[in-house]
Amino acid sequence: MKARSGVRSRRWRRRFLFFCVAWLSTMLPGCALIHHNGKPYAEIAPEQINLASDIHLARDGWPDARWWTRYHDAQLDALIDQALANAPTMVIARTRVAQAKSDVELAAAGSSLQVAALASLDRTHVSANGFLGPFAKNEPEAGLTGPWYTEGIVGLGASYDIDLWGKQRAQIAASLGVSNARLAETSAVELEISTDVAQLYYGIQTTYQLIDLLNESHAIAMFAVQAHEARAARGVESRTPLEEARAQQLAVERQIVSAQGQIKQLRESMRALVGAGPNGLPAIEPVSLPRSQAALPATLSYELLARRPDLQAMRWYVQASFSRIDAAKAAFYPSFDIKAFFGFDALHLADLFTHASQQINLIPGLYLPIFDGGRLNANLSGAREGSNLLIEQYNQAVLDAVRDVAQAGSRLQALDTETGLQTQRIESVAFERDSVEASYRRGLTSQLAALEAHQPVIAAQAELLTLNAQTLSQEIALTKALGGGYRADPPVELKPR
Repeated sequence: MKARSGVRSRRWRRRFLFFCVAWLSTMLPGCALIHHNGKPYAEIAPEQINLASDIHLARDGWPDARWWTRYHDAQLDALIDQALANAPTMVIARTRVAQAKSDVELAAAGSSLQVAALASLDRTHVSANGFLGPFAKNEPEAGLTGPWYTEGIVGLGASYDIDLWGKQRAQIAASLGVSNARLAETSAVELEISTDVAQLYYGIQTTYQLIDLLNESHAIAMFAVQAHEARAARGVESRTPLEEARAQQLAVERQIVSAQGQIKQLRESMRALVGAGPNGLPAIEPVSLPRSQAALPATLSYELLARRPDLQAMRWYVQASFSRIDAAKAAFYPSFDIKAFFGFDALHLADLFTHASQQINLIPGLYLPIFDGGRLNANLSGAREGSNLLIEQYNQAVLDAVRDVAQAGSRLQALDTETGLQTQRIESVAFERDSVEASYRRGLTSQLAALEAHQPVIAAQAELLTLNAQTLSQEIALTKALGGGYRADPPVELKPR
């Protein structure tokens, strides 16, 4: 008997399996069909990620991590470290990373086995005219104690989605892509903050040096006013030279006041950037501007993509969009799940935890989209177009990055030439100053003429200071355009699908 029973059981399983396969084969053609998949846009060609052959600097290479330490300025190091730790934009970036990680965990949790404890208590008055009418009677001999019942249910419920087509895996991959993009964006924010702090810091230092030059010019202007006042008082000359000298003195004083105001504005910009309170920004002592250390790689190509955190973030967003397309495609196919319950169910609480009240449910489920009013195709089309939009934005961002490098590099080339010419001009003007001073020492000219000969040199030195500040600013801009020492690991590959 047992052998016959086993044979019948195996036959029944084969028939059930055959029925399931046949039923699926019949139903699958009835699924909603993909009509609006579209085509992925192309990624930018490698030959477009390069510089013109006439753009080059004396040094080759990429920036180092913590690139600002090459200037050997403890004040700058402390300011950038403070900004990277406390700047509000850094706090926002880190919060966005934490939020993205939570989204990944949420997506991963949805694809796991779900188990929950269930318990309910239902006090019910049964209708004598309803479906459960016989239970409204009060006949204890027949097990009927109506019309009031207190039903209790307690147990464990479980559910599990079977990810046959990879929809849930694609959703997790999309969340991971966004999380990786947020991490790269954090590096981009760090680069933005560090370069902005450096630009503000050297703007302050440049203004300090400009004030020193203006003070020299002001001292000469004051001497000129005093000299012309004495001559006018003796009737040696008219008041016209005196008023001209006084106008020059006032002009220099105005420039000093403007420069001092500029320092205050730069400090307040620095305070806001660093996230410091009224007394949280340390005093910035004057230091000399560092010598230029700009370097430019001989070639850019795809290495620029791995060096720029903003480009890496966009690549991850594009990668996440491909996973969303996969999830949108998988939504066209049947989805399977299994639900189960094990516990106790009784109409009388006194019987709840008895063996007879045990209940077991095993419910395989199927969801098959057939007619959806075009919702799935619209979702797929939106995912594809959103991905193509990201690809085009990424391509434009790459071109903009190459442009930024080219502009900073070519500007540094021009500034290097201008600085050389201005240095020669200072030498020529200084020769004229030295000649006048030599004449003064021999008694051939006045002290006023000797001092006024310094003014063209001071003006030329101010112009050279401006050129040096512009060179340093462009060097920092080039560092930012080259990614500031960022290095993606591992590289992200774009695989449209």
